[in-house]
Amino acid sequence: MGVLKKLAGQTVLYGLSSVVPRFLNYLLFPIYTRFFNPSTYGVHTELYAYLAFLLILLTFGLETGYFRFATNAGESKSKVYSNSFYFLLFTGLIFVLLLFLFTKPIIVTLGADYHSYYIYFLVLVIFFDSASALPFAKLRLMDRPIVFSLFKIGSVAINLFFNVVFLYIIPKYFPQWQYVLFSERYYVGYVFLANLIGSGVTFIGLLVFMGVPKFDFDGKLIKRLLAYSLPLLIAGLGGTTNESFDRIFLKYLLPSNVDALYELGIYGSNVKLAVLMVLFIQMYRFAAEPFFFSYSKQADSKQMYAKLLKYFVIFCLLIFLGVSLNLHLFKFLVGAQFRVGLSIVPILLMANLLYGVYFNISVWYKLTNKTHYGIIYTFTGAVITIAINFALIPIIGAYGAALARLVCYFVMTLACLYGAYKYYGIPYELRTIGLYFFVAIAIFLVIFFIPVTSFVLQTVFGLIGIILFLIFVIYNEKLFNQLLSLVHGSKNHQ
Repeated sequence: MGVLKKLAGQTVLYGLSSVVPRFLNYLLFPIYTRFFNPSTYGVHTELYAYLAFLLILLTFGLETGYFRFATNAGESKSKVYSNSFYFLLFTGLIFVLLLFLFTKPIIVTLGADYHSYYIYFLVLVIFFDSASALPFAKLRLMDRPIVFSLFKIGSVAINLFFNVVFLYIIPKYFPQWQYVLFSERYYVGYVFLANLIGSGVTFIGLLVFMGVPKFDFDGKLIKRLLAYSLPLLIAGLGGTTNESFDRIFLKYLLPSNVDALYELGIYGSNVKLAVLMVLFIQMYRFAAEPFFFSYSKQADSKQMYAKLLKYFVIFCLLIFLGVSLNLHLFKFLVGAQFRVGLSIVPILLMANLLYGVYFNISVWYKLTNKTHYGIIYTFTGAVITIAINFALIPIIGAYGAALARLVCYFVMTLACLYGAYKYYGIPYELRTIGLYFFVAIAIFLVIFFIPVTSFVLQTVFGLIGIILFLIFVIYNEKLFNQLLSLVHGSKNHQ
């Protein structure tokens, strides 16, 4: 019991280290969409999509490799850490040198709206973040969740602070310094500078706290580490394709008569609104993943996993309805120029919901050590994402990108569900879950397309839709009778 309590406590702390930074980053979203126009935000959206890819690439999956080898009885923990750390440090430095050398051709390729300093700053962000991966992994292995969380949250807090400084304090109180580095056209560069300060301070802080490891190069150990970690890198790149491909290629796949950066900025803001679903899934994931493993030896584990999926879907459908039927409220999170594409948000919310369903079902291959299926599903999704983006973006623009996400996660979920039945036999209540999806989507479609412009009526209809879904769930789950029994039982006890 003590071990489980410790695990639960660490789950909360590590969960905070992921959810709180994402929430703090989310606070930047209303700021950006009020300070920048959609085209400038499109530049931001595209470059951060590249950053997600490159971070996966430059960490080489070595965090997991470090865990695997550092816990082997025959390995020296300090030697594994030293070799992993310096490998990422040196490959990161080579990456910085190459990108700095080729900055001008990169800027020419990206277009006139991009400044060379954008590349310099973001390349250094990638370097510091990838070099910090091993110190963060070591903190986890040392069972230091509080320190881990403080550094993670602190990094984003510093980033947020300097965003406020550059975008609000300096223009208002020190206007003579406002355009020292960037003119008004390239002012988004200060956003990248704020990120660089946060990442750089975090990396230096980690080294001060943990010390610089002794250089102890072992070529054979590096080869073994890479042999273990590279398949994880490949899987990570496939997953990032599903998340980021649309924002990278939207600009290049739109028709030539469309303002591509403007459309990318609008789409990027809609992706951010749909992150509300992702925040819940992330919190659930940190709590659920250790539970899946700790409960796997129980006789009723499969029945428990089935129940978890059903209630997870119910809660996520409530989030889906809560946001989709109240876009007239959530639109105030974004600047006025960004509100033209809000109808994409329900599609993105449903795509994120399906990703959450996929995560729940993926427990089967994690518990049966058939993790290669995760790579198969991920790359199947990546192929679908790329194909649909190429097919639909030229025709229907950002809606094509949103539909690509939806179809990708739908197919991945179905494939994973087939594997769960074939190899693990979890008795998911698919008929009930399917019914809840049908009812929620039907309620959404009926209310969403009612031609009402009154703010009050839109709010009333949105609330009615959520209440109707709740009533249906309570009736179908026979929860009303259970509540009455509880109330009746408590009265008799009194």
